[in-house]
Order: sequence, then structure tokens, then C-alpha cells
Amino acid sequence: MAELTEKARSLVDGPNLAFLATVCDDGAPQVSPVWIDRAGDMLQVNTAVGRVKDRNMRREPRVAISIASASEEDPYERVNIRGRVVEIDESDEANAHVDRLTRKYTDHDSYPWHKPNERRVVFRIAPEQVGR
Repeated sequence: MAELTEKARSLVDGPNLAFLATVCDDGAPQVSPVWIDRAGDMLQVNTAVGRVKDRNMRREPRVAISIASASEEDPYERVNIRGRVVEIDESDEANAHVDRLTRKYTDHDSYPWHKPNERRVVFRIAPEQVGR
């Protein structure tokens, strides 16, 4: 596992949108904007079970993530990370995690877009390459 740079940590820790690239079953790339955080140097992405990125990461754990600064001071500040899904967490912690992300990215205390019978899942990604 590669260590995140200070810039990477700063961008992940801020309310900056990340773009997650996964691989579809036909080999085509698929990119989704996602909320992101970290546990140490492990990146964490939350989604609902059954979505395209969920299916793709379960089948092919290699991913790429690009994060650009939301700051008006330097909107071109960015980091690109290649990594691998090393853990999939479908426990109750996944709901608590999406609530924490909601507080980070919005003015809401809890995720307001839950759908009936939707199950949340956290993908933990070990960075393998961290670049500009």
C-alpha cells in the first residue's frame, strides 16, 4: 500500500468531490462522482448495493480516483490515485458512514436520499500509486 501525500490527505479530508473510475464487465471504463474520506491512508467510498460501481468493484477491485480542489483559490489543485479495493463493509457501519459523509459535504446531519430497502456499503481502497 502506498502512503498518501500531504496534498492527497488534504484533498480527501476536504469537501472535494472525487471521481471514481471502475471497469465494467465488458472492459469499458465507468466514472462516478463520489463522496470520499479516509481511515489513515485507506480511502473509503460509500454507495448502495447493486449500483454500477458496486457491481464493478466487487468483480474488479482495481480502481482509479481523481480528486480536484473545490477551492476557488486553486481549482486546478488535484491528485490522482490508483488503488485496489481490499475490504467491503456491508455492516450497519455503512449507514453511519454515509451520514458522516453527508455532514462533510452538505448541511444535513443524515443522508436524506435513503430509498426503502436500500443497503449501503463501504468500499475500502488501498492506494497503490499516488500522483499529481
